[in-house]
Amino acid sequence: MTIRTMDIEDSVTLLKADIDNAKEIYAMQVDVFKELLEKYQDFDTSPANENIEKVEARLKQDFTFYYFICIGQRKVGAICIVDKKETGKSKRISPIFILPEFWNHGIAQKEIRLCEEVHGSENWELATILQESRNCHLYEKMGYQQTGSFKTINEKLTLVFYEKKGLDNYT
Repeated sequence: MTIRTMDIEDSVTLLKADIDNAKEIYAMQVDVFKELLEKYQDFDTSPANENIEKVEARLKQDFTFYYFICIGQRKVGAICIVDKKETGKSKRISPIFILPEFWNHGIAQKEIRLCEEVHGSENWELATILQESRNCHLYEKMGYQQTGSFKTINEKLTLVFYEKKGLDNYT
């Protein structure tokens, strides 16, 4: 059975996670990011190289929100939002991930829109791998703009920083 992209995108929902979901989030995160860890050897920054205690610590923070990305009842990824709910302060996406078999179906776009509905559409920031043009394209398509800041992690990997200040139109 073939599922059209629009069918998948229309069925994307967010499910708030809590501390009881730490192992599930951690396992999914390591699985999704392990290929990038092997490619870039970024042992200090890769979510695939984090320990479960870091995920648990985020889940315990009252200003950090984890959501599973669901298609129907199936969890296909997760997103972590840091939102201190302070006027004029940026919210941060870190990390965001979707299982590879669900890439290229518009799921990340829908997920970001849903998070913006929950947490507000203004004042967002994130960082991604400059060498991963697919990721950069996604964020730019969603109205994020490069800040001009970069951080070299190693000879293979540079982080590029993005922000979204206002109610930008999606392209």
